[in-house]
Amino acid sequence: MKEIKINLALNASIIEQISTCIEGDFIKSHNESTLKFDNAIGKGTIRNIIFEWGISLLDYDVHFNEGIKFVFKISNFNPVEFLFVSEGHLSYASKRSGKDSNLVELQRYQNTILSNLPNSNNIFVFPKGKDIKLNIIQLRGEEYSNKTNNYIHTLQNSLKSIINGHIKYLPYKHLGNFNLKLADIIESLNDNNNEGIIRSLNIEGQLNLILALQILEHKSYENKLTLPNSISHNDLAKTKEISQYIDVNATDSFTVAELASIHGISPKKMQTGFKLLYGKSVNEYVRLKKLELSRELIETTEFSISEIVYQIGYKSRSYFSKIFSENYDILPTEYRELVRRNKTT
Repeated sequence: MKEIKINLALNASIIEQISTCIEGDFIKSHNESTLKFDNAIGKGTIRNIIFEWGISLLDYDVHFNEGIKFVFKISNFNPVEFLFVSEGHLSYASKRSGKDSNLVELQRYQNTILSNLPNSNNIFVFPKGKDIKLNIIQLRGEEYSNKTNNYIHTLQNSLKSIINGHIKYLPYKHLGNFNLKLADIIESLNDNNNEGIIRSLNIEGQLNLILALQILEHKSYENKLTLPNSISHNDLAKTKEISQYIDVNATDSFTVAELASIHGISPKKMQTGFKLLYGKSVNEYVRLKKLELSRELIETTEFSISEIVYQIGYKSRSYFSKIFSENYDILPTEYRELVRRNKTT
């Protein structure tokens, strides 16, 4: 595994230090540094933008051809990091005095807040062969506390303490709820194609909104609440159970309310969970599984199309033909003929 070391106490920027290990196009413009690369190590973009009052953005949109370990030496520089993974997953560990803590998986769509002890290392392990999109907002408390109307006193005790430089809660790891709203805002942040002052104001505004939502999500989590468009780890596990139930019982007919009732979750949370896990509504997921089963039956049996429609729990052959064609770009009757021809050949 390739190891890349970054010392946050050095004058060289994060991207400059990374670019010495990952060759690519290094671009620096005012407060923004970007590394774009496409080589044997992998392909992607790593960006760092510095804002006022101790706030900065470090984001990755990468695909590595080998495992990569980023080791950030923080010394006395001890930021609070608000992380959000919108694609893939990676691992994190903190290290001090030669001892590594256990690797923690940073999961997709999970609200994550980290802060380490002074004179420690933050370690991020990017897996081989995976698309990773990681957004990190760093907040340096000693600078942010100088901002007028910083409202640090209104935060939860844990966040307030680490931003104010106290070590009572350090090292700190908050692995909170999963949130779709954050994913949407970060996507729009990455799609910003403007220039000049419009680009700068747009990114800073979106960054403040992301930070506010992550702090609100943290507060709700500690108060045992969930925000709209959020789902807890337990409810996400229930969503996986429901999807497995659908996979096994794809021939049955059931409503969203029935599925939710069977597994003890609200229909709204279940829909959020399916959107997070599969990018589909519950009904879209059910329809896909029925179509996959119908395709398998066409390939492996001599049942008529009407019989297959009945077996997968549909009543209308015309509706089945319509959605089969929309999904596979071929009518079921035409697909059957294609399968037969291929078998004959």
